[in-house]
Amino acid sequence: MKNTIKLVSVLVVIILLSVTSLIVQHNMQSQSNDAVKEKSDQEKAEEYAKKMKPKIEEDLHESDIHRFIKKITFKKQVTINPMGHIMIRGYINDDPERFSFEALLRYKSDKVDSMSYDPDLSDRFEDWNDFDPQVKEDFLNSLSEKEREQYLKDIGEKE
Repeated sequence: MKNTIKLVSVLVVIILLSVTSLIVQHNMQSQSNDAVKEKSDQEKAEEYAKKMKPKIEEDLHESDIHRFIKKITFKKQVTINPMGHIMIRGYINDDPERFSFEALLRYKSDKVDSMSYDPDLSDRFEDWNDFDPQVKEDFLNSLSEKEREQYLKDIGEKE
């Protein structure tokens, strides 16, 4: 009788260990599949971003009414925000501190959802014909002499 109880106890322990092992193995496999899925989403985003770079360049040139842009550089990192948009960052004319931009893309929409610019870059895209001349004058007066000279060169009003 004691031997039977011992045998049943050992069998129960073996069964419990086997079931626990299977559960752990299944969870690890599920986590591995999730990691592969995340990686493939990132890869898809990077491929889509590469495809969309010419459209982003086109949008930037459309905004550039003064023909300020000489060179567009994209950063390598492509991210997916919590809303599922693909974000690509870059900068203009080799100046990432002052002339950076961010493009927001929706996967497979084949268009640039939105663009945002650093303030200095946005100022280079400004169409002063839409404003009273005093507004432009006030803006120029807010700049240092060096900044004003550079700004006027950038928008093609001074050589």
